[in-house]
Amino acid sequence: MELRQLKYFLKAKELLNFTEAATALYISQSTLSQQIKQLEDELQVLLFNRIGKRITLTEAGALFAVYAQQSVKKASDGLELLKDLNNLETGKVAIGVTYALRHVVTKALILFSSDYPKIHFEIIFGTSQELIHKLNHFQLDVILTFEEIASEAHFKYLELFTSPMALVTSSETSLKNKKTISLEEISTLPLAMPAGGFSTTQFISKAFEKSNLHPKVTIEINDIPTLLELIKTGKWHTILTKTTIENEKDLYAIPISGKNMTRTAMLISLKEVYEKKAVTVFLKMLVENLK
Repeated sequence: MELRQLKYFLKAKELLNFTEAATALYISQSTLSQQIKQLEDELQVLLFNRIGKRITLTEAGALFAVYAQQSVKKASDGLELLKDLNNLETGKVAIGVTYALRHVVTKALILFSSDYPKIHFEIIFGTSQELIHKLNHFQLDVILTFEEIASEAHFKYLELFTSPMALVTSSETSLKNKKTISLEEISTLPLAMPAGGFSTTQFISKAFEKSNLHPKVTIEINDIPTLLELIKTGKWHTILTKTTIENEKDLYAIPISGKNMTRTAMLISLKEVYEKKAVTVFLKMLVENLK
């Protein structure tokens, strides 16, 4: 069994078309078909059902794909390890970030890039669910998000800090003089909220349900910068972690009173994946910058 055979198999699994897979791999269809047939002969099991020009995964193919992906990933990890010996002169770091924690990443990124300008960074913003999905599919090295518990056994969790949940309002409204505010008070106000996929919205929705309260949400939006622009008009209020509006002008955050009204910022990565040297150094800078 050869590594290239596994790559050919995974590409065919992804596209479910031998011709398209061969084109994507820059090889002939006959070469692809031959290599996959050799792999099936070695495994003594069919990986694909061949129905005319169409192919579908067999049950054995679906099960084998998990291990093939792991093997290809581990081989790739080995190459990354060797590149890291080059004193961080090359490499790529992919980080997923929820919008509320953007300032944490940007500060560390500025420091790191000053010392290691040749390292390429890819910063992906998204909801916690979106970022966790990408992490599970090896599309990100690490994610920075809010999570209250270490719930997945295959993840590594590193707690960074906590941030109170807060009512975010325009600095021009009469509410700006309040030191705290209750969920009961908030439920009477016109609210514009992040869309349901955001973990902050899910968190606060459960808090309202537990208190048997029904907030007046008139707008839901999946873009936080646009949401904040709406809040600045003074016509609506929203609920976010206090850290979300750090360095934002014309906005004021009022901590929400009550138990368990804080969120924990965490770094999350995969346990069984080699951590690139560039990632290790960057995360060390990030953590030290928070002290």
